[in-house]
Amino acid sequence: MGYDTAAKIDPESVIDEEWGGMWFLKEPLATDELGITVLELEPDGKGMEHDETDSGQEEVYYVVEGTVDIELPDADETVTLESDEAIRLDPDETRQIHNRGDERVKLVLVGAPL
Repeated sequence: MGYDTAAKIDPESVIDEEWGGMWFLKEPLATDELGITVLELEPDGKGMEHDETDSGQEEVYYVVEGTVDIELPDADETVTLESDEAIRLDPDETRQIHNRGDERVKLVLVGAPL
């Protein structure tokens, strides 16, 4: 078969529902290199601070709904993204996603090794 399909809720969320949800779709879609994740954060929710140096994976974050801050501690900078905006991150760039707004936000996170 030349394609696979998946729904956000096919895998279980890896974060507690009180903070939103995070669903990794790489396995359900049977991708070899490309990772795709749906992340929803409640107000005051945040993702884990991390980089992808070990995996060599660059990432793109696309905001579907809401406004989020992407903190970049190495650059001592915060990038604010609104709906229909995206950011691409090098593997060695430390990042953390924050929802400082009053509404739940929804992002699609995509990553693949360089």
